Amino acid sequence: MNHFFVHDFFTQQAEEDALIGRITRASQEIYTVRTETNSYTGTVSGKFRYEAEQSRLWPAIGDWVIYERYDQDKARIHQVLNRRTVLSRKAAGTGNDEQIIAANVDVVFIVTSLTKEFNIQRIERYVMQVYESGARPVIVCTKQDLCSDVMAKIAHIERHAPGVPVYTVNSLDGSGVNVLEQELTAGETISLIGSSGVGKSTLLNRLLGEEIQQTKQVREEDGRGRHTTTHRELFSLPNGTVVIDTPGMRELQLWGESANVDATFSDIEHLSRQCKFRDCSHDKEPGCAVAKALEANELSPDRLKNYNKMLREVERLNLKDKYGTHRTNRILHGPNSKKA
Repeated sequence: MNHFFVHDFFTQQAEEDALIGRITRASQEIYTVRTETNSYTGTVSGKFRYEAEQSRLWPAIGDWVIYERYDQDKARIHQVLNRRTVLSRKAAGTGNDEQIIAANVDVVFIVTSLTKEFNIQRIERYVMQVYESGARPVIVCTKQDLCSDVMAKIAHIERHAPGVPVYTVNSLDGSGVNVLEQELTAGETISLIGSSGVGKSTLLNRLLGEEIQQTKQVREEDGRGRHTTTHRELFSLPNGTVVIDTPGMRELQLWGESANVDATFSDIEHLSRQCKFRDCSHDKEPGCAVAKALEANELSPDRLKNYNKMLREVERLNLKDKYGTHRTNRILHGPNSKKA
């Protein structure tokens, strides 16, 4: 099966005789460009480097690009073709730059362990960012063998990520992986994201059926492995699905629109439509359906708190994009504020 079939979406952007390949590895401006039959070490052309003013315009893992061959196994990348989906986050720092995690992804496996790393607020942030990308989220919980309350945690996730499929696996012995494989579709691209040590590389090895990504021994004190993924790389599964592995993320700064926060918190959005006032802030207004759900223990205070936090974060991001950092601080905090 051709794992690198070029979709019409991409071929229609290029001239008939153009050479099109996919970025399957990216590390410090050195790329691997793969085609159906060949693999090249690629760098961007001088013209591309001059014209690509923003980092998001540079090639990312999963991109389809137009290239030219030279020196037999090397390639110059001339153009990044328009992306179908973009999984990204705000780049670290005080600026307002977008960092591309992966491009042209159909499904994102949000990988989290059921041990000490488990964090429901982090899962909510990942789900929001996947909705923003245009891909479909799937939550994969690893290390089920080290967890004594698996079903309780799964129920907790399902309450905080309504409508998102949730799977549990033990990547070491493979239990649960056969059920997860129903999410694998030939021709689609899946990305694995999650914090360091949750078991992404071990899971990938299980899906591949061989140890491609090396992992280090699990620490006994917290049950977390120290895997060695330091770059983004694309792999082909036996059934024709393509999988992108990414380094663990210590934090996920949001990048996106408030509409995708609402999609992530669809239960709160549904309640909001029942409030007496359309612009209800869910604080002390009369007839607030959200407040009523809180009183009835049908909605957790932490979920509402994270919803409001993410809305504020996205609002600040959009204001900085429109007005810049200094003016955004004045808008949000007043003219005498020194907050970044």
